[in-house]
Amino acid sequence: MAEWAGCGAPSLDERDIPDVEDFCRVRHEEACKAGQAKYVDPATGYLVMTEATLLKRGRCCGCGCRHCPYHHENVSLEQRARRIQNPALLCGSLENVNEVDVLFWSGGKDSFLALRELTRQGSGDVGSSRVVVLITTFEANSRQVAHQEVKLEQVVKQAEVLAVPLVGVPLHARSSIPYTERVRDGITLIAQHCKIQRLCFGDLHLEQIQQWREDNLTEIAQSVGATLHYPIWKVPYSVLSADLWASGVPCIISAVTLDPDTTKCGEGQKLPVVDDLYSPQLVAALPDGVDTFGECGEFHTLAQVWLAVDSALAVHGTSLAKGH
Repeated sequence: MAEWAGCGAPSLDERDIPDVEDFCRVRHEEACKAGQAKYVDPATGYLVMTEATLLKRGRCCGCGCRHCPYHHENVSLEQRARRIQNPALLCGSLENVNEVDVLFWSGGKDSFLALRELTRQGSGDVGSSRVVVLITTFEANSRQVAHQEVKLEQVVKQAEVLAVPLVGVPLHARSSIPYTERVRDGITLIAQHCKIQRLCFGDLHLEQIQQWREDNLTEIAQSVGATLHYPIWKVPYSVLSADLWASGVPCIISAVTLDPDTTKCGEGQKLPVVDDLYSPQLVAALPDGVDTFGECGEFHTLAQVWLAVDSALAVHGTSLAKGH
């Protein structure tokens, strides 16, 4: 269940109100159809202003309202990561930008490597014809990237250090609003400011993941005149590893899904644990059968770009296209 910015914290446990996010959506729709200015929040009993009411104001009030139709544009950038309920810009600017690539960003090493490759191929520099905009979906309640256990504030810090725009898309627990529709809202926000050329992903080799994106995100891309793109798809792990070490950006383990009771470790092998440095030594010690990049969800990482000697150069290097 979401944190209700501007409505106070819920007074009831979310389990007391099944699918409360959907309930709110229904009440909101009913209130709008009836021409009502507000409706009662089922969790707190507080009154919540409808989108129609907020539109009459003509501007964002900066309070992080649940139905803000202005993408929280007057909530300070410092506060947005903690307060937004709808897709909004969390870092940087989309003004005076023409063409962009939108990179789906988890905060981990694969996303970072994809950004490096996009940058080397001619994106990412404001002075070039195309820049990279990051888009991150996160759990509205925990303010973390799902499965990655990466805090949204850490993702914002990454974008600030890398000097790239970041759009955040909150996902509300147990809502019937599909993930794809929330993503569409975020993409639409970006498309209102600039021309999107490609939706980009840091997928490595899992065919079923790529197929899911093709089946579910192609229409969204086409609606804004874009295509889907996989900049590091099937690049050999040896090439990706060398590129990561060359970047000078340390990556730590942020989450581990391997079960220590069922994952067998041979001599000299061990499971990674949270906060371990992802390094050649860690990779060499992984148990047999564990994907060394964690591509099958065995573990996840956080790219600590703020620890790089030169963060401005961390996303540059020789194009991987020459290595595969």
